[in-house]
Amino acid sequence: MVAIRCSIRMEVPLGQIDELVVSPEYVRYLVRIANSKMEANKRRMNGFLDLLQTKGLSYPSGLSNNSNSGGQSDDYEASVGPEVKIPSDTSAKTNDEYLVTKMRNGGRSRDDDDTGSIEAQYFGKQDSAWSQGVNHGSGNAKRLLTLEKLRENKNHLSTTTLKISGEPIEKLFLWGQASCVFTIGEEQQVLTFGGFGGPGRHARRNYSLLLDHKSGLLTEMIFKASPSPRMGHTVTAVDNTTYIIGGRGGPSEILDDVWILPSVGNTWSKLECCGDLFRPRHRHAAAAVASKIYVFGGLSNEGIYSCMNVLDTKNMQWSVLAASGEWPCARHSHSMVSYGTNLFMFGGHDGQRALKDFYSFDTTKLRWNKENTNGGTPSPRFSHCMFIYKNYLGILGGCPITENNQEVTLLNINHRVWFCVSVPLLSQSLCVRSSSVVIKDDLVILGGGASCYAFGTKFSQPIVLDLHSVESMFKYDRNKDGTVQRRDAISVVELSRDEQNGILDHDTKLQDACSGSLTDSSPLVLQLGKTYAKLAKDIMKKFGWLDLSRKVRISHDNGHVLFPINESFCALNAEEHINRNLDDSCTFGESLVFSEKKLVGDNLSLQDALIFFSSCNGSVMKDELAISRKPSKSPQTIMKELVSSLLESKGMPSQLLQQLPARWETLGDIVILPKTCFKNPLWESVSEELWPLVAKSLGAQRLARQGKIMPNGTRDSTLELLLGDNGWVTHYENGICYSLDATKCMFSSGNRSEKLRMGQLNCRDEVVVDLFAGIGYFVLPFLVKANAKLVYACEWNPHALEALRRNVSDNRVEDRCIILEGDNRVTAPKSVADRVCLGLLPSSECSWATAVEALRVGGGVLHIHGNVNDSDETRWLDSVVESISNVAKNHGLSWNVSVEHVERVKWYGPRIRHLVVDVTCRQI
Repeated sequence: MVAIRCSIRMEVPLGQIDELVVSPEYVRYLVRIANSKMEANKRRMNGFLDLLQTKGLSYPSGLSNNSNSGGQSDDYEASVGPEVKIPSDTSAKTNDEYLVTKMRNGGRSRDDDDTGSIEAQYFGKQDSAWSQGVNHGSGNAKRLLTLEKLRENKNHLSTTTLKISGEPIEKLFLWGQASCVFTIGEEQQVLTFGGFGGPGRHARRNYSLLLDHKSGLLTEMIFKASPSPRMGHTVTAVDNTTYIIGGRGGPSEILDDVWILPSVGNTWSKLECCGDLFRPRHRHAAAAVASKIYVFGGLSNEGIYSCMNVLDTKNMQWSVLAASGEWPCARHSHSMVSYGTNLFMFGGHDGQRALKDFYSFDTTKLRWNKENTNGGTPSPRFSHCMFIYKNYLGILGGCPITENNQEVTLLNINHRVWFCVSVPLLSQSLCVRSSSVVIKDDLVILGGGASCYAFGTKFSQPIVLDLHSVESMFKYDRNKDGTVQRRDAISVVELSRDEQNGILDHDTKLQDACSGSLTDSSPLVLQLGKTYAKLAKDIMKKFGWLDLSRKVRISHDNGHVLFPINESFCALNAEEHINRNLDDSCTFGESLVFSEKKLVGDNLSLQDALIFFSSCNGSVMKDELAISRKPSKSPQTIMKELVSSLLESKGMPSQLLQQLPARWETLGDIVILPKTCFKNPLWESVSEELWPLVAKSLGAQRLARQGKIMPNGTRDSTLELLLGDNGWVTHYENGICYSLDATKCMFSSGNRSEKLRMGQLNCRDEVVVDLFAGIGYFVLPFLVKANAKLVYACEWNPHALEALRRNVSDNRVEDRCIILEGDNRVTAPKSVADRVCLGLLPSSECSWATAVEALRVGGGVLHIHGNVNDSDETRWLDSVVESISNVAKNHGLSWNVSVEHVERVKWYGPRIRHLVVDVTCRQI
């Protein structure tokens, strides 16, 4: 494979070129040659274009192999992406129409995803110094001034660059990949598939990567079957199943396939879908509502799509929607997310320019709506990220790169108001064709980058944004001129003159509306009589005053309805408590008729809505139920306060607070503190009062402190139980139930990825021998998940044996497990196993000969664990292969021994890594 970067002079013979990265300057040069009157130049140009077609490479934008197509001037600027004709008709589409915007170049796709040429040509037009600053983490005065401006803005989100363990971080150096939340047991992690990049020579990938964003543990999920390498596809989660749709496998390989991965399954499966034709595409957008996946737009060799396709995951049937409203134009590289029963779509590229239009789609009414929003709307962009966090929609990154790419633009969905929040770390990232996933209060951003003439190839580091402070940033004041302004000023809501007058007039009528006691951040409810409930709810939903994160409920007296409301409702009602009696001359019946009439046609004004609520004899009050459920302080803060009071009452030094734990682990219902905390002997004098306080702050019933694993043959636990009657605990992991006495048996949460990997193997017809079974760390994944035919479990620790017997029974696999008590060098079976697990640290070498004897005469697989210095990994692997080969030879076995896979499980200590090598032994 020969890849060159074109410049004015090319010294590589054209026939040897397999991959081409073309700068805008070189495109202009080629255009001048193509339009030259010299026959030699024309022949040279036509030969160049014929070569591209033969090689299956994309044409540089603006070129044609038709020399009679007309000339371009010398100052021609390379266009971006395929030329398209955008339909002007925005009326309802029917599924009889072929909703695709055709290209003028005869159907060729000139979009080279491998080098990100659409994005790259935008980068080529950027200031080169700025590009270098982005690439190297330093930069020119323009960039520094921008960063300084961001620092002055106190509204910013804290960010962290993830430290990756397990797999090499280079596996996340991708663009064009797709990600979603993947649930394992009760934990949520990030599943990433595909993309372009990766270790070594960059290529399209078909990795299935699982990332624990809290610990940084990256695991490659190994499957028997997997989708082909691709990029520009979508990954969507529906219930407990993940769906991959479409993508691009090569210049002429645009895909239309659908693959699924159940969270409890162990392989990808290709679906055979029915219904309407779903055309191949990439760079499309997809989002799920209930059991349906909605797909809009995308790019193929035929053109750019503007249709809405829907996959019903209940019957695996595709359909093309016929919808009403303002239909969006054809586009690709846009974003789409779901919020309740609505979809929101922003930006993209129409083949001519980047877009900034913002649409919603009601999946119940099948209607598009071009949204009218206020505040600082996001700049035009494509290949960006969009996410939903509570009642906020966020947009970040994308192309073209601007100073605003160092910010996250957020939309308060209820108010339809945009505002910006600075993220300084984004100045060092290139969030173009990245993927983003929200898990609780964290936004995980993976991948992204591009390749262009200006600064070469750039990939972004994985980062995490803490979103929990977003809601506190959305505070509004009303100005005298009728505008509503967010405090600490970025966005201003512009209201119509009629609505301004309505609010100002209404202020005098609602002087007693929301009292000062409600001006804090407590959640609020609006209490109304049941008679008014239906109409009130419709109005509140229309104006976004209903807090969808809480439920509407009936009051204790059963006579009222409590509507959860957001802050804007009070802000628009003169910041006073709503408590106004109906005038004798104004009955609700009159108000109801008036409001229903106004609601017809969706034309109820803000002024009329406020007048309606003022006549309903309602009241705003604190939502005591939500307040009682909402933790006001973090566990660390509560612990510090409780322990500080204890130390003060005992006259003990406050410096002891430095030994409070900053982190802890949970095993079943036991909270395990690190061994470094509470080590001062002074703590012993207050232990009876201390441990209940610590447990209370952490919400724990039992409390323990970690100890070292005993370096004896049975590797006993030295966990110290601080609070509780006994150490027996039940822990659920990867859908498997583990019971153990934590004070006598070890349990390593860091081995979770390896247990998951073993469970993903297909062992249906295999016999497995586990020489170091313990409580069933790997025995249970082999039996429960990998469906092994039979497992021999060797163990000599009496405490582990007690737990092992209980665990195979609790997981209902005792009929396929033979427990062998004692030294495995004596008890292990011979010549029966298809695979042998040697899960002993720091080394299992003492039983390598036993493992070889346990394998069938024809060979099998050994999973050998070991702690290895990171600089000695290659030497260790060679030593393993050599040792196993010698052992086999000494036993008269003629085997070919080789390394099939190396799993980097975790860091065991400084520069010491826990490795698992899968060694394949095959009879020669």
